[in-house]
Amino acid sequence: MNEQARFLPVEPLSLDGLDTEQAVLRLISYAASLRASDLFVNTDEAGGSISIRHLGILKPLASVTRAEVIRYINYVKAMAGMALEQKMRPADGRWVCTLENGVKIDLRVNTIPTLWGEDMAIRLLECEAGLLHLDKLGFHKRVLDDLLVLISSPAGLFVVTGPAGAGKTTTLYACIHYLNDGTRKINTIEDPVELVLPGVRQSEIKPKIDLDFPELLRSVLRQAPDVIMIGEIRDPVTAETAVHAANSGHLVLATLHAPVAAGAINSMLALGVNPHFLAASLLGSLSQRLVRRLCDECKVAYELTGATHTFEEIRRWLEPGQGEHIYSAKGCPACHFEGFVGRTGVAEIIRITREIRTMIFERRPLREIRHQAIRQGMLDLRRAALLKVAQGETSMEEVLRTIPAEHLMPEEQE
Repeated sequence: MNEQARFLPVEPLSLDGLDTEQAVLRLISYAASLRASDLFVNTDEAGGSISIRHLGILKPLASVTRAEVIRYINYVKAMAGMALEQKMRPADGRWVCTLENGVKIDLRVNTIPTLWGEDMAIRLLECEAGLLHLDKLGFHKRVLDDLLVLISSPAGLFVVTGPAGAGKTTTLYACIHYLNDGTRKINTIEDPVELVLPGVRQSEIKPKIDLDFPELLRSVLRQAPDVIMIGEIRDPVTAETAVHAANSGHLVLATLHAPVAAGAINSMLALGVNPHFLAASLLGSLSQRLVRRLCDECKVAYELTGATHTFEEIRRWLEPGQGEHIYSAKGCPACHFEGFVGRTGVAEIIRITREIRTMIFERRPLREIRHQAIRQGMLDLRRAALLKVAQGETSMEEVLRTIPAEHLMPEEQE
């Protein structure tokens, strides 16, 4: 099978003979059956296209007429409580859709005007999906052990970083699930609430009425929480308030955009946080990526001929027999001819020690802080990814596709 075919669904999706409601429900059911994260309905010059994001890869589903695109978009907007006449401004909506098999799918809908008309993006969230436990995220035991220590602290700030779609929110939910043992009052501030957590007080920002992260965070602090989860630190006020809350006895968990774990320090300083207060409050930071897992049904092992030292630097973390081969998969019916089934996390975590606190206060460069963390035993992204390859969970090609090359270079070459 050629490379292009590997990235297409097993069977073409036909919408022939279906009315608008049937076609939309078929699209949603099909995307849900593949566990796709997003469904896209786009308007083109002469027609329209429908695609999904599956295992992080954009894949076409069907080509439709312009009239069909308009009908599909209007139907979803109506079900999501969105104004049909509003086509010139971006809009958001929500629709909890019940499929024929009884499964409920929470659809977060966004439309945006383009050159040729409206485009629609639909995020699919399973309402009844089981909460992921921390030990199911795929992190190496070294990373997981450090994570458990940090989030078990009574107070302080812990942030999860990574690009969009890296699973940051899933990790935060797993952390909250671990902490939600009935002995703590937990409040979250999210955009949007992606999963209902029993026993957790969840709040959602509402831009339409100017209810944003800073205002909600200030109000949550008056609710006497033990733990606060902030969906994203994205502005100076939220950053400053989060640090203040962490310094005043709350455990604060949040996501933040930064390329590596140590980069969270630079990101917070760039948002204007006082380095003294950041050094005093920050517990640590985790940076993660998601890589596709090789299909066990069609996975093939290849000997490391002429490259026997490929995994030498991670040998101490490998089990007997691991690191002798590299793996790939050609695709089979079990994995929809993808060669991959599901995704797994690759992560590095930095614990803020006394030495690193001093470096934060002194505004030392990111490179120096990262070197210090590695000297203190941090398993960095590069070696964590190599472990996944050596253990046969993913391929080297997938690692190179997912993680920027600059983060895969040996530390002394950075």
